Amino acid sequence: MLELRPNCECCNRDLPPAAGDAMICTFECTFCRDCAEGALGGVCPNCGGNFAPRPIRPARLLAKYPASTKRVFKAEGCRQSAA
Repeated sequence: MLELRPNCECCNRDLPPAAGDAMICTFECTFCRDCAEGALGGVCPNCGGNFAPRPIRPARLLAKYPASTKRVFKAEGCRQSAA
């Protein structure tokens, strides 16, 4: 089950469960499309993998399977992975 993390790890932008601009890597690191495609050049700074659009969980299932509330933010900023 995807965590649906609530924010971009790079710029801290809110990414609610229905956000169409949320991007994830295979480890569910979560970034907004602007950071994923811009500052990060399509490469996850944590694992070196690529990004895909985060699926949108149907609203009717959010009550049973809520999105995560744990925010992950890299205050030092984001850079492309050396991996």
